[in-house]
Amino acid sequence: MSGMHSHDGVHFHASHGHSHDLPAADHGHTHEVLDGPGSYMGREMPIIEGRDWSERAFTVGIGGPVGSGKTALMLALCNALREKYSIAAVTNDIFTREDAEFLTKHKALPASRIRAIETGGCPHAAVREDISANLAALEDLHREFTTDILLIESGGDNLAANYSRELADYIIYVIDVSGGDKIPRKGGPGITQSDLLIVNKTDLAEAVGADLDVMDRDARKMREGGPTIFAQVKKGKGVDHIVGLIESAWRGSGAEAVTKERGGPHATAGLDELK
Repeated sequence: MSGMHSHDGVHFHASHGHSHDLPAADHGHTHEVLDGPGSYMGREMPIIEGRDWSERAFTVGIGGPVGSGKTALMLALCNALREKYSIAAVTNDIFTREDAEFLTKHKALPASRIRAIETGGCPHAAVREDISANLAALEDLHREFTTDILLIESGGDNLAANYSRELADYIIYVIDVSGGDKIPRKGGPGITQSDLLIVNKTDLAEAVGADLDVMDRDARKMREGGPTIFAQVKKGKGVDHIVGLIESAWRGSGAEAVTKERGGPHATAGLDELK
């Protein structure tokens, strides 16, 4: 099974989400009500026209269920990108700063380049319905460090969660085999509409009884040709491929040209303090 696949198979109609107001006592924010599993071909595309790269660098949004490997991917991407690009990171947790502390402890980046957002309540609201806190953190980091690429990790959530395109230029959704091989076919915006789906912890498949061939087949069907990478992020397997897709999207977005105009890209400053 190849690490990434493309498949022109069954096509689904795009989901037609709409806002649904719930009483404040129930939740305190609006939710989209989905009437289908979502469509890769019909997904909301990155904002290109009018996107001001001088205000906020190209932003990679990482989402997925609790424990799927999002923070491990953040660490791996920091390690892979920091020598070539000026980067910074934002993490989201409900009531703690644990993920940011993990990145700092493992010397992913200088501590000043890592910001933690405590979302309270539903973590997806902070990356889709009300993105103001995350957007402000990303813009502050870019203003302070003149970043080339920004990384943001959402809090762990369900398959219906996804990023607003006003926050993420490239969306990565991470699942892992411990949830079972049925996860890709369950659909939801994270599975069907992310720019890249990662099936992580493939080395555990046999132990948990997950069939990787089934997951491969279902991901091909549900994602209509959208890229999927089977990975073992902690062991580095698949990370180079993930980085390559991020760089390709960065170049294609127009952000690279703006970076070059100012003489970049440049390596992340302050790496010596991590040694």
